Amino acid sequence: MSFQSILFDKPQSYVESTELEEPPFFRDLNLNQVFSSITEKREQYNLYPFFSMPLRDVEGIAYRHNVFRDLEKQTLLNAVESFAEDMRVMRQHLIQADKLSYEYQKESWFLDAVEIYCDAVSRLDNMLSNEAVESKGFLAFRDYLSSYVKSDSFKWLVDETKSLKSSLSSVKYCIHIDGRRITVTEYRGETDYGAEVLRTFQKFEQAAVKDYKVDFYDRISMDHVEEQILGLVAQLYPDIFSGLRNYYARHKDYVDPVIGRFEREIQFYLAYLGFINKMKSDGLNFCYPQVTDQSKEVSAAETFDLALANKLVDEHSNIVTNDFFLKNPERIFVVSGPNQGGKTTFARMFGQLHYLAKLGYPVPGREAKLFLFDHLFTHFEREESLENLSGKLQDELIRIHAILEQATGSSIIIVNESFTSAMLKDAIFLGKEVLNRITELDALCVYVTFIDELSTLSKKTVSLVSTIVPENPALRTYKIVRKPADGLAYAIAIAQKYGLTQKTLTRRITK
Repeated sequence: MSFQSILFDKPQSYVESTELEEPPFFRDLNLNQVFSSITEKREQYNLYPFFSMPLRDVEGIAYRHNVFRDLEKQTLLNAVESFAEDMRVMRQHLIQADKLSYEYQKESWFLDAVEIYCDAVSRLDNMLSNEAVESKGFLAFRDYLSSYVKSDSFKWLVDETKSLKSSLSSVKYCIHIDGRRITVTEYRGETDYGAEVLRTFQKFEQAAVKDYKVDFYDRISMDHVEEQILGLVAQLYPDIFSGLRNYYARHKDYVDPVIGRFEREIQFYLAYLGFINKMKSDGLNFCYPQVTDQSKEVSAAETFDLALANKLVDEHSNIVTNDFFLKNPERIFVVSGPNQGGKTTFARMFGQLHYLAKLGYPVPGREAKLFLFDHLFTHFEREESLENLSGKLQDELIRIHAILEQATGSSIIIVNESFTSAMLKDAIFLGKEVLNRITELDALCVYVTFIDELSTLSKKTVSLVSTIVPENPALRTYKIVRKPADGLAYAIAIAQKYGLTQKTLTRRITK
């Protein structure tokens, strides 16, 4: 196959890869935090738009999974990272060249950048030719790179670069300084007095002594005297410096566009591998999920909220993992339980898993089976805004109505603590109406609520409950388990803990 992209298995997918706005659910699911951490210190590659380009088919996801599997080979990973570092240094040279004002110096920095590029490409080609890669992406790129390195255009670039570097290294000249007058002449075998002085004083050195040498200011740009000297040197070697100028003019677009695209796109993989490495070192699991567009029987084992884990690992805190599964005809998780018990974290985790899977990333967990959705919608509680003349409840109804109008049976909908500003009977009514609509759509859903009755609405709803420590109901385990909702049981446990049950209060009053 002809190589187009290490990210997209189909050429048309890359054509459609324009910069997109961040989806609104990124913030609700804390995916914006995840992607910002992934791209930290890689701003030059402009990776963030790729996160707004989820894949549309199972084949595209498998394409990326297999590239990731190839990168699990340390030799390949080292080679690709070395290539990326060389290309980064090359671009630094180009940036520096653009900042310089003197043409000969600008052209010299450009020549060095091309040399770095040629060496980097040649080394990567040599490594890939000896590496047993298996993914379609790397196999196609290896073939493309091999053909490119063997092409007449690349060979000519390499040979011309080496020849010009050799010619410039052969330039020798003498500087005569007489007061404020400087004369530049050809080098004719004159004595190197610097070496003579060093040899003379070296015999007086007996032991370690104080170093009285003065460090000169190390600057890149040339001052006006240096520029004039170089100009005189160029007059002594007109053919070499004319060749440098022509070289600069001819090769301004020397980076092959496909290789340049590979350099940027491979960072999508390297950045994520670097991001999850600290979590894997902490004992957390990541897996290649089984992604299907046919079955909504989703599941995951030992999974976790990636944004929260990233923070807790840095704080050396314990990370709680959770399991979940849906079997036909189940479609909706209704999550209830005590406040601050991990319900919202579970909802975010469910959304994160499915979106990361659609990006072709390994996902948190020991194993996972996930659904290839068409759209992901979130409905999280919003603070009231003074600019919004409608009330909080009205705003929530408008937003949930817009979601239900756009959602399909292949969508994922995550509703978190909605309608809390309504009276209980109104919240129950609204919750039932929303869940009935989602049930009719047959969409996957996580519905976090304080209303237990919603968990038994139909055969498609499954009750999940955030659990507490039995001996101390005030402590949360942050484990979310399948069990019937029982808010009353939780209230009784708290009342017992603080001696506020009817029996206890009656006994205290009658004493």
